[in-house]
Amino acid sequence: MKSIKDLQVAEKRVIVRCDFNVPLDKNGNILDDFRIKQSLPTISYLLQKKAKVILISHLGRPKIGFLAKADKKRYSLAQVAERLAYLLNKEVLFVRDCQGRKVKEAIDKMKGGEVVLLENLRFYKGEEADDEKFAKSLASLGDIYINDAFSVCHREHASIVSLPKLLPSAAGFSLEKEVKILLDVIKKPKRPLVVIIGGKKLNTKIAVIKKLLEISDHLLLGGQIANAILSGKGIVVGRFLEQGELAKEVKAIQLTNPKLHLPVDAIVGLSNLDKGYIHKVAVGKVRSEEEIYDIGPETIRIFSDIINSGKTVLWNGPLGYVEDQRFVNGSFSIADVIIRSGVFSVVGGGDTSAFLAKYGLRERFSHVSTGGGAMLEFLVKETLPGIEALEQVK
Repeated sequence: MKSIKDLQVAEKRVIVRCDFNVPLDKNGNILDDFRIKQSLPTISYLLQKKAKVILISHLGRPKIGFLAKADKKRYSLAQVAERLAYLLNKEVLFVRDCQGRKVKEAIDKMKGGEVVLLENLRFYKGEEADDEKFAKSLASLGDIYINDAFSVCHREHASIVSLPKLLPSAAGFSLEKEVKILLDVIKKPKRPLVVIIGGKKLNTKIAVIKKLLEISDHLLLGGQIANAILSGKGIVVGRFLEQGELAKEVKAIQLTNPKLHLPVDAIVGLSNLDKGYIHKVAVGKVRSEEEIYDIGPETIRIFSDIINSGKTVLWNGPLGYVEDQRFVNGSFSIADVIIRSGVFSVVGGGDTSAFLAKYGLRERFSHVSTGGGAMLEFLVKETLPGIEALEQVK
């Protein structure tokens, strides 16, 4: 995989695939500019080299077609252009399209050291469909392609897997850093390696447990993935896991594996989160009408002891329902232990990153990945479609 430093970029039109998929509030305002900031080293390098920098990205999952008017306003990258201009302390020209005459005219007027941001790629069906015509349309805008969007490298989208095959291509600094750190965690971590998995996306996380058990010395589970396993094994009576392929994968997990650590107690409540009904209970005593919302104090103690024995910690997904202030203690306590332990710590996943940012803890971790699903898939496969596309470039 070539690096951005391997290419001559001066006065060239350089297309940079960024990840500006930032979280928004209900009014469509940016809540967290972490992902924008991760693109700054690559953009700044290109500007210093007097490249003509053309930025492309997606934002959200906008509707397409006649129902998309509201989404086109909410998911426009216009506000990202404003924030980026502030961070760069430099004008960023925003073009409200990513193909067509107006886009080409704006790029033709560019001088070296200038930057343009094009509109949301997902306003076109061709992006997620990996349409060849759409990829060629994007390629016609530049001379060089740089992928600096690790978090979407697991997506087989036009700007990720087809575009790099049409132009001289390389990885940006953020993508290079992500790959190097995660490969080190897989191949040569300082041991013991402690992996912590929580969060909500059962279909992606249950599938990677087998691999994580292979590479880790300890695998700590919380959140809905732990609830699903406890339910599937008959330890918890609640309805945390539907029957199907996921249930089969859960049943294949061996609870006797000494590396695997599940919660022993939990903070539970009713499904309607009645404020008067929240208490601690052993996981084997959770009643059918109750739901688990956080790990309990004994689990925190056990997990903390394991973390303190480690040298490297990899964490993806909160350990409780952190959207509610009453259920943040488990995740907050574990974050605090990781920080105080001084271990090399890698965190991934949007929910985890947002949680840590909310409490001013994100900067205290060794590395915070821009990817969640991409990070997990990379840990299993040691590559991703977007990375493979760069490796195929001569």
